[in-house]
Amino acid sequence: MPWNDNANPGPWGAPPPDEDRREPASRRPQGEGRGPQRPPEPNPDVERLKQRIRRFFSGPEGVRPGAIATIAAGVIGIWALSGLYVVQPNEEAVVTTFGAYSRSEGPGLRYHLPGPIERVEKVAVTSLNRVDIGGTADADVPQESLMLTGDENIINLDFSVTWRVADAPQYVFATRNPDEAVKAVAESAMREVVGKMPLQEILTKGRGKVQIDAAELMQKTLNAWGAGVNVVEVQIRSANPPQEVVAAFREVANAGQDAESAVNEANTYRNRVINEAKGDAARIVQSGQAYREQAVREALGDAARFNQIYGEYRRAPGVTRERLYLETMERVLGKSNKVIVGGKGVTAPIVLPPDVFQRRAQPAPAPPAPPATTDGAQSQTQGQAQGAEQKKAAQ
Repeated sequence: MPWNDNANPGPWGAPPPDEDRREPASRRPQGEGRGPQRPPEPNPDVERLKQRIRRFFSGPEGVRPGAIATIAAGVIGIWALSGLYVVQPNEEAVVTTFGAYSRSEGPGLRYHLPGPIERVEKVAVTSLNRVDIGGTADADVPQESLMLTGDENIINLDFSVTWRVADAPQYVFATRNPDEAVKAVAESAMREVVGKMPLQEILTKGRGKVQIDAAELMQKTLNAWGAGVNVVEVQIRSANPPQEVVAAFREVANAGQDAESAVNEANTYRNRVINEAKGDAARIVQSGQAYREQAVREALGDAARFNQIYGEYRRAPGVTRERLYLETMERVLGKSNKVIVGGKGVTAPIVLPPDVFQRRAQPAPAPPAPPATTDGAQSQTQGQAQGAEQKKAAQ
């Protein structure tokens, strides 16, 4: 048997195939080239690390004490470093020692004794929190929104509460679930406020009062509990009657608006009539005052003229009487067509012109009296002028 016959490997097995002539596994037929696999060669760096670890921990008498101390120191160091923590600018850290309140820490890098000695709970003290009562626009919660008003009507009221943490330690320790506590207090306070007001006032002009009263009552209750919560705002999102009676309430609201419009129109008419009456009254009063002033001024002028005539009469009684008689007869007979001729001591016939017996035209009306003056000086001046004229005529 030849030793170079590859078909018959002999008692020592087949030689290893040439690397250059090795075909890819995908081109080899099944069952060929699957000889015994070599184990992977170890990494020298990993082996050196393993040897160092063995030399460090193992000694002539077993595990070295220094190794145990190093491990313990490392564990203690890691445990001590676990007490480092960071407080954000909007947070306040509440530190407890074995479950009891110890201190509060502000923003920054802080440290506490590792657990289970001390623990830290971070609370967002500047962030605004909001809780909705009564559900949302898409999902209504009748158990929270339906409330009884003061006039025994039912209202469907949805509202929101905005609040923030005022005292972090109280917020952490006063209640087990602060969010649920705020929601329960808000619902209770709103039901109490709504139960004292009529339905129509809540639907129209009383929303602001409801919101303010509910916020004050909430804050009072939370302060009594020591919850460490500050109520910022209570806002009513919607306030409507129940869905079954919405149509009836709309009719009532329309009727109320019509009544208010009628009242406004009546008030407008009343104001117009009152103003017109006041204007008429003022005009009548002013007319009366003007007439009074005119009558007083005329009386003062007549009195002044009479005093002047009386003074002339005292100087010449006969002449004054005759002048007054003649003036009176002239004023009385001036409107008649009679001609009176004094025949005393006359012998020859008196011939009168024919135009004397013609009908005389009516005299023109007298011009209106001049306006009265404030001090009566004009009337007195006229009286003096008339007295002077009469005195000249008498002379």
